[in-house]
Amino acid sequence: MRLAILATMFAFAAAVAAPALAQVSVGPVDQSKGTFEDKFRQFEGEDWPTPTDYRNASGAPGHRYWQQQVDYSIDVALDEPSRTLTGKQVVTYTNNSPDALGYLWMLLDQQNYRRNSLAERTRTYSAATEVSVNEVLRVQRMQDWEGGFNDLKITGPDGADVPFTIVDSMLRLELPTPLKTGETYSFTLDFTLPMPETNVVGGRSGYECFTKAGEDGNCIFLAAQWFPRLAVYSDYEGWHNAQFLGSGEFTLEFGDYDVRITVPTDHQVSSTGALQNPDILTAAQRQRLDQARTADAPVYIVTAAEAAAAEAAPARSGTRTWHFKADDVRDFAFASSRKFIWDAVGVEQDNPAQPVVMAMSFYPKEARPLWDAYSTKAIAHTIDVYNQFSIPYPYPTAQSVNGPVGGMEYPMITFNGPRPVRDDNGRLTYTERAKNGLIGVVIHEVGHIYFPMVINSDERQWTWMDEGLNSFLQYIAQKLWDPNFPSRGEPRDIVEYMVSQDQVPIMTQSDSVLQFGNNAYGKPATALVILRETVLGRELFDRAFREYSQRWAFKRPTPYDFFRTMEESSGVDLDWFWRGWFYSTDHVDISLENVVRAQLQSTDPDVRARLARERFAQAPTPTTVTNNAGIETVIERDPAVRDFYNSTDQFTVTAQARRDQASADKKADEDRRRAQGFTDNIYRFTFRNVGGVVMPVIVKMTWDDGTTETVRVAAEVWRRNSQSVIWQYVSNKTLVSAELDPLWETADAVRVNNYFPRRIDEQTFTLGAPPPPAPNRMRDSDVEVSPDSTAVRDAPRPAARP
Repeated sequence: MRLAILATMFAFAAAVAAPALAQVSVGPVDQSKGTFEDKFRQFEGEDWPTPTDYRNASGAPGHRYWQQQVDYSIDVALDEPSRTLTGKQVVTYTNNSPDALGYLWMLLDQQNYRRNSLAERTRTYSAATEVSVNEVLRVQRMQDWEGGFNDLKITGPDGADVPFTIVDSMLRLELPTPLKTGETYSFTLDFTLPMPETNVVGGRSGYECFTKAGEDGNCIFLAAQWFPRLAVYSDYEGWHNAQFLGSGEFTLEFGDYDVRITVPTDHQVSSTGALQNPDILTAAQRQRLDQARTADAPVYIVTAAEAAAAEAAPARSGTRTWHFKADDVRDFAFASSRKFIWDAVGVEQDNPAQPVVMAMSFYPKEARPLWDAYSTKAIAHTIDVYNQFSIPYPYPTAQSVNGPVGGMEYPMITFNGPRPVRDDNGRLTYTERAKNGLIGVVIHEVGHIYFPMVINSDERQWTWMDEGLNSFLQYIAQKLWDPNFPSRGEPRDIVEYMVSQDQVPIMTQSDSVLQFGNNAYGKPATALVILRETVLGRELFDRAFREYSQRWAFKRPTPYDFFRTMEESSGVDLDWFWRGWFYSTDHVDISLENVVRAQLQSTDPDVRARLARERFAQAPTPTTVTNNAGIETVIERDPAVRDFYNSTDQFTVTAQARRDQASADKKADEDRRRAQGFTDNIYRFTFRNVGGVVMPVIVKMTWDDGTTETVRVAAEVWRRNSQSVIWQYVSNKTLVSAELDPLWETADAVRVNNYFPRRIDEQTFTLGAPPPPAPNRMRDSDVEVSPDSTAVRDAPRPAARP
C-alpha cells in the first residue's frame, strides 16, 4: 500500500518521451490482411444492435422473447442395396412470432450434391499443377452419381397438394392462408434420398462399405441432414434462408420428434432420442443395457462376437423398425449397420430431470481396440466437465459412432472417425496421434451437443459461437484428461496465425472465412482461455460463462448476447477485448522499450555533487585524449597557467550553493520535508503496442538480491494512449532485468522485445537440401558411352515434328 500511495503522490519532472506510432484502425474498412476483400460482409456493421423487448441490454432474453416450434413425425426406410432412404414426414409448425407468415422456408442441405448446385458450381481450387487422387475420384463419381432430394411431394391437412419452389438448397412452401401468431399448420412431405459415399464425395453423412480384399463387404450408414427441415425464423433476421455452401452449418428450430427407422433385420441402430421399443433387442442385450446404467466401466450391449456373426451371414431379406422419440431437440440423426459393436455406461449427474445419462459408443471391429478403450470414457468425461461450466446434460443419451465422417454432431449422437491401422505385415497398431485424435474429437463433438445443439447459436452466420466456444471447453476438458494433451487453445500456438496474411476477423460470416480452422476454432478458443486465466480470472469468468449458458439454453443467442452477458455478469468492461480479438486482424505484440531508474534528488549539495561526479566518470575518455597519452600538455609543462579552476571542477560545491540550500530548507513546509525523505528507487517502464491489440501488461522483475516479482497491469493502462505508455513502479530494491509475459499467456507474437536489457535472439538454421542433379537423358535411359564409342552419335534420331 505504501508504495502505491507514494507512486501517485509525487509528480516527477523527468518524463520519458513516447515514440509516435501510426494509429491502427479496426473499423469495418480495415477488415482483412492481404488482398482479400469480403464483398458479402454483413450490413449489421460493428456496432451492437439496440436492445429490445426480445433481447435486453444485459444480454438476457427479453420479456417478449419468442422462437418457433417445429414438431416432426417421420417414417424412414433404408434400402441397403441401393443406398437410398425413403421417407414420409408429418410436420407441425407453430408460429410463436408476432408476425403473420405467408410461406415457410425449408432446408434441403443435401442439394449441395447436385451437379448444378450453388455449392458445386462455386467450388474453387488452388493454382497447383497437380491434382490428388481423391479429387479425381470425386470428379468421376459426380459424373455418374447425383445426390439431393428426389420425389418431393407436399400435401396439406386436407390431402391437397401444397405448391412449393426449390431455390438451390432451400424450399419455399406456399401457405394457403397467412399463418397468424399462435396458429399451427401441419403438412405431409414425401421424399427419397440417395446417400453419398462419404469417403469419395465428402460431407457430413453417407455410407462406407468394407469391400476391399480381405474385408467383410458390409456397410456403415450415417444419416444426417437426411430429411427436409424447417429453416429458422428469428427476431433478429426473419427467415434465415442463406444457401448451404458446405462450411456454414445448420441453424434450426427446436421441436419434438417421433421417428420410426426401418432397416435390414440384422442392423443395429444408434439414433437421436430414446428407444421406444427395447424389445427389438435380445433379452441378453436388454439385460446388459440395464447393467450398464450403474456399471463402473463400459459394458458391451452388442458384443464383438454378435457383430461378427451378423457380418459373416448378412440378412438377405427382412426388415425391422426401430422407434425413437426425442423432445426439445433441433435436429435428428441416426446410424445403422450390422457391423456395430455397442458399449455403454451410465453417467450420474446432479440433474433431477435426467439423473443418469447413457454414454454409448457404436463401432465396427476395424475400430477396436482403440474405441473400446477410449470412446465411451471420453463421452463420460465430457459430460462431467461441460456440466461444471454450462448446464446439466439435458438428454437421456450421448453417443459416439464410428464411420466415414471424421467428426460431426447432432442431438444425442456424434459421428467420429479415428481407427487403428494394420501395417503391411498385418500388425494392428494405433499412433499416439490417433489415440489423442479419438479422445479429442469425441470431447469436441459431444461438447457440441451443448453448443450449439442446446445453446442454439446461429452457426451459418457466426461459426465461432459454435466451434470457438466449444473448442474452448474442449481445451479445458482435454487438460483435465491429461495436462500434456496436445490442445488447441494454448496462447503460444495461435501466434503464427495472428501475424499471418489472408485472415479475416472472427466476426465474419462462415462462408467467407479464410483459414477456417484457425479463425473459427483456434483464435476464439484462445481468446477465451486468455479472458478466463489472465483478464477476468476464473471466478468471474466461470460465473459469467455459466450464466450465459443457462440464460440461453434451448434459446437462440447472438454474439451480442454473449458479449453483454459476460460483461454484465462479471462487472468488467470488455469492449476493448472484443474489439481487439473478435473485430480486428491485429495481433498482440507489446514491446518493453526502455526502463529508467530514478531517485529523488538529495537536498545535500555535497551528495548531489558526488553523484554527478560519479556519473560523469562513467563516460569514456575522448579517443583523442587517450591517443595523446605520452604527449606533455601545457598545464603539465607550465605551472604558471594553472589557477583555482584547475584545482576544482564543475561539481565543486560552493559556499553560495550551501547558503541557498540552507535557505530552502528553512522555507520548506512539513509535507515537503517528509516527502524529501523518500529514498526508494522509482522505475519507469516504456511499453509500446506494436501489434495493435491492447492487452494487460504482465511484468516480471528480477532484483539484485536474486528475488523476482510479477505485477499484472490491467489493460486500462492503454486507455489514454493505445500506442505507447509509461508505467511506474517503486521499490527499495535494485532492478537487474525485466520481462513481459513471462508465462507466455497473452499470445505475444514477438518475444525478443519482451526483455530489458535485450536478449540475443537465439535461432537455429537448417542446412538446405542439395540441389537436384542436372537432367541427364543418357544416364536416365541406361545408355553408357566410352571415349572410343560412336554408338550414340550414330543412333537413329527422332523424327522431326510436323
